[in-house]
Amino acid sequence: MTDTSSRPNPGVDLDAVASATYSAVFSDVCDAMGLRGQTVSPGLVPLGGPGTLIGWARTALSVPVEAAPARHYGGEIDFIDSLRIGDVAVVDCSRHPAAAWGELFSTAARGRGARGAVIDGLIRDRRKITEMGFLISGRGCRPTDSLGRVSIQEVDTSIQLGGVRVETGDLIVADEDGITVVPSAYAERAIALAMAKASTENKARDLLLAGGKLADVWERFRVL
Repeated sequence: MTDTSSRPNPGVDLDAVASATYSAVFSDVCDAMGLRGQTVSPGLVPLGGPGTLIGWARTALSVPVEAAPARHYGGEIDFIDSLRIGDVAVVDCSRHPAAAWGELFSTAARGRGARGAVIDGLIRDRRKITEMGFLISGRGCRPTDSLGRVSIQEVDTSIQLGGVRVETGDLIVADEDGITVVPSAYAERAIALAMAKASTENKARDLLLAGGKLADVWERFRVL
């Protein structure tokens, strides 16, 4: 049985949230809740399939190593095999320019039910990852393998992602605009507010397309 007990609301329909919202909406609702520093600094961009990635963070720290471990890819295997339905793998591999993620890691993560990955570092096999529609953000691509260069040493630990602290259980929202991180204690409220705001923005958009003035739309809906 998949353990979802650590999630703020394990019953959230993440597919519905992903189809209706995006990172900017969650940034706005974080601002409204007084959380004004929850967007990751620019540099992490979508490198896989299209769409908005929304799910629960599972964090890992990958650090430089001088040689391959006795059990090759041991830390990575254990981490990916521990992923659960609804997870987003969030890996800090910012300390060495080797590819920390690739096609087979993506395939295994998807098989475990993970929704995607955010790699603060480099990936490889981008074409195959894109073809399979796996949602992943990273800082770029490089064919250099991670074995003997970097290795996952800590899992479910606090990490820094572009200036934002990320803990396992936080809500990750990533798309073409960037990444918003919602602390787990605020996630359920943020989802409700984001869904409502997205619906309001749709109404405002329809009115604008019908020729409505921006000033009038602002006064009526208070969204821009």
